[in-house]
Parts: sequence; structure tokens; C-alpha cells
Amino acid sequence: MTSAGEPVPPPPGGVLWSLAGDIRGLLMLPAALTLQVAHPAVGAGVDDHSVFRTDPWGRGERSLSSLQLWVYGGEAAAAEGRRLRKLHRTIQGTDTRGRRYHALTPANYAWVHATGFPVYRHASRYLVRPLTEAQERALYGEWLQVGRILGIHDRDMPQTIEEFWPYYRRMLADEVEATVVVRELVATDAPVPPPDRGPLALRLVLKALWPVLLPPLARFRRFITVGLMPPDAREAIGLDWTADQERRLLRFGAVVRRIVPLLPERLRYLPLARSARAEWRAGGGLRPRPGGPVRSG
Repeated sequence: MTSAGEPVPPPPGGVLWSLAGDIRGLLMLPAALTLQVAHPAVGAGVDDHSVFRTDPWGRGERSLSSLQLWVYGGEAAAAEGRRLRKLHRTIQGTDTRGRRYHALTPANYAWVHATGFPVYRHASRYLVRPLTEAQERALYGEWLQVGRILGIHDRDMPQTIEEFWPYYRRMLADEVEATVVVRELVATDAPVPPPDRGPLALRLVLKALWPVLLPPLARFRRFITVGLMPPDAREAIGLDWTADQERRLLRFGAVVRRIVPLLPERLRYLPLARSARAEWRAGGGLRPRPGGPVRSG
């Protein structure tokens, strides 16, 4: 439940509930984040103000926790949206085209939000299954609800899929570019510190093995980031993708689609999603939603 007048999170049992908390969603996030920072203003804001270089693991953990709250947080979702807006109030500067920017300028903030829909739609084809037309429409409606959670007005978001695609193509044609942050996120030789989260013993082992582990992990990060980005966005930014890479991604996706559905709930879903799903079922959930949830297999 949410307080009167508060934006309502996406519905339990909907398409987004099936995608956002599934561990496969972790593989989709790098593409969405990279597409976000391909906008000159967003990229400049991250370049100038983010700690993604000095604290990548902490920033990643905070971003993931925030996203989970938008979808599964109930009343906490709107509070998280307000916290994020407050956090971004002081983020401003000049972008790569010499234009003044502010993080909360509607056009900039709306683009950060908008990138999630085309990435979820595209990546699902590989890692889950292609969305039906009804599921696409349901997902877009649910993603609009996320936008409201973030404090974005309806007038600043395309209200239908038919309105979204011209907006999206216009942004690809006129705005996105290979910003400094984009190049760093897809680089295979950028310095990344070893993980500083988790049990001490594991952190010590990872630290010792990090010089050996980092190169293949960086190559995989680039592969999954570029591969799960929609092809038109990839082309607009100027990211190379070959036919051989596409075949490898198809094989990788086939393995993921077979293995993940076999995992127990505690391994398949992230903690907040798992708790929300259990609470929903205990309250008599599992009623059908428009479009229906996305299931693999």
C-alpha cells in the first residue's frame, strides 16, 4: 500500500516484477547504464560528480538497491524517489557540447529513466524470451509508473509506446555519443579495484587473484554491455559488434535461459524481490496481470 497522493509502484505479478528482481536483470543493467551516460549531460554529470571510478562496487550496490526499491519497495519506493531527487539537486556543470546542464532538468532526468525500457525489451530476447506485444505494452506502462516514482512528470515522458519510439530515435540521432564515461564503461583495460564487499576471506582471495581475474571479467563486461544494448543505440554510439559476437551472445543466452529457471527462488531472485514475492504470495497473490509475467522455458 502507498499513502494517498503518492506515486504507485509497478503492480505485483506484472512484467517488471518478473524482470527486475531476477538475477538475469544484473546482466541487463550495464547496457542501460551505458546508454544513460551516452547522453552528453548525463555523461558529464557522472564524469564530474560520481564516485564510479573510486568506489565502483559501492556505487553499483547502491544503484541496484535503489532500483529494487522502485519496483518492490511499496511505500518505500516513493521515499527513495524523493531521496534521489534531493541527491541530484547540486549536480550541474557544462557538458561536452558546451551546454550548461543540471541533473534534474526534465529532459536529462527523463532520458536516464527512458533507457530502461528498450534495454529490458531487447535483452529479454536473449536471456528470458521475447516479449509479446501485450507484455511490451504492460512493461511500458509499468516503466511509466517507475518514472513517476522518480518524480518525473507525465508531460516529460512519452505516454504510449507509439510516442516513445519517435522520441527514442530522435535522442539517438541528435544526442547520444561515445562520452568519456561510455568509453570507460566498455574499456577492457580500465583500472578497477577488487571487490570490497562480502566475507573477508572471499575479499582476500579476490584481491590476491585480481590481476588474473580482471582481464577476462573486463572482456565479459564489454561483451554483455554492448551485446545487450539495442542495435540502433549501439550504432548511434559507435560501438562495434560483429556477427561472431552475435552468435556467441545467442549461445550464452541459450545457456542462461536453460539454467536460471531451474534455480531455487533464493538463488534466482535478489533479496528484496524475493521478500516482496513471498509476501505477495502469502497475501493471496499470483492473480493474472495485463500482459502476464515473463517466464522462460
